Amino acid sequence: MSDNRQSLADLGAALNQQRDAAAGQSDTPADAYVAGTTDAPVQRAPLREQEIDAQGRAYATGKRKDAIARVWLKPGTGKITINGRDQEVYFARPSLRLVLNQVFGVAEREGQYDVVCTVKGGGLSGQAGAVKHGISQAITKYEPGLRAAVKAAGFLTRDSRVVERKKYGKAKARRSFQFSKR
Repeated sequence: MSDNRQSLADLGAALNQQRDAAAGQSDTPADAYVAGTTDAPVQRAPLREQEIDAQGRAYATGKRKDAIARVWLKPGTGKITINGRDQEVYFARPSLRLVLNQVFGVAEREGQYDVVCTVKGGGLSGQAGAVKHGISQAITKYEPGLRAAVKAAGFLTRDSRVVERKKYGKAKARRSFQFSKR
């Protein structure tokens, strides 16, 4: 029987020969830059492009718990309208209004965009989270360059936690009925 295995030294020599052969010819702009034949690397286009409708608005859908928000974002004075009402009227609690404006704070765009949204389902906390998610998605569609900052803050991720369903033979989802020994 013949032994077809190569030693590590032979493999290393073969790799070095391939590298030397490839160094003489560079077919990509990155290889040319590394070799020093060009001054600067080629600028690449952004991965995403701006998505706006005929009225100049960006549209996105946000979700949280059972709430679903449809959000339209356009340049303006910073007015946020929810279901035809101002944000101070719809979300009376300051903590909920703070949740909405977190996205603009991270993107450093306070008071630069008007937001019109319709939201249904769930409670006020879930609706505020849904609107925040929708604003995050819409602002990245209007200004794709902000996507990295908004994503790093975790605003583009849909919070998947929902209420667990009730099971038969149980008082709630997991709570059992009170035990009686006799």
